[in-house]
Amino acid sequence: MSDTLVTFPNGTTEGHATVLAVHEAENGGAVIVDRTPFHPVDHTWPDQPGDRGTITASGESIAVTEAVMAALSDDGVFATGAAIPVRRGTEGWTWQVAHPFEGAAPSWLVAGAEVDLRVDAALRAALSRGHTACHLASLALDLALADLWRKDPGSDPLGSPDFEARANQTSRIHEDGSVDEYRLGKSLRKAGFDTETLTATLAERQQHVNDTLARWVASAATSRIDTDGPSIVDRRQWRCALPEREVAFLCGGTHVASLAEFAEITVSLDLSDPQLLVMTTTARGASA
Repeated sequence: MSDTLVTFPNGTTEGHATVLAVHEAENGGAVIVDRTPFHPVDHTWPDQPGDRGTITASGESIAVTEAVMAALSDDGVFATGAAIPVRRGTEGWTWQVAHPFEGAAPSWLVAGAEVDLRVDAALRAALSRGHTACHLASLALDLALADLWRKDPGSDPLGSPDFEARANQTSRIHEDGSVDEYRLGKSLRKAGFDTETLTATLAERQQHVNDTLARWVASAATSRIDTDGPSIVDRRQWRCALPEREVAFLCGGTHVASLAEFAEITVSLDLSDPQLLVMTTTARGASA
């Protein structure tokens, strides 16, 4: 069995496929197909939720609850999500997108069946806005905090000191937004970051981020995903032609095609815990 081919990087939400396997369990199962438009939640960095939708054949459908990553060994071991015991690239394993469903598999859902797949397009669009907004907010935050470094921490894709890479400990994307947590501990201070000045100027930093985001949204910059190949394991990069320069992140998620799809993106910064900066990003679609 080969790695699943995926079409979600180009924005596709529908497709036709051949069922390769149906793995059933006590309270449901998971369908494996040869190609899919479904974006799965990543088991190693689960920032963006997986797509939901339907699989249909001969007028009958089952609901896909949330697409997930799966791995299959040459000797038949099948695992999904956090239960996957190996890293990508491990010899003897193939990587797949699993489409979980609840209850018993219908009689038409068998290996070899031809099926149609349809992603919940409204949910996909909202998650894509959330993911793009998350990346833009991190770049704008790095820019707003650039003067707080006394040592060089390395640069982000825009050339700013990379606070995101140094301090981010969790990132969770949701519909039209995200929540990121940054640890402001002793190691960050030793790396040359001025946490005291951040605390004293938090409101000004937040305004700087929001001013930058407003400028970027107004630019209606193009956004896209470049891929090294068609399978779920091939490297993907998100690129956005910001006014300053084109930026690129390694990223397995989905994104908008243009910043014109936003009416606005705003953030709030919270330091209720002086050791933890929480950035909440909120996006509003252009048609909202």
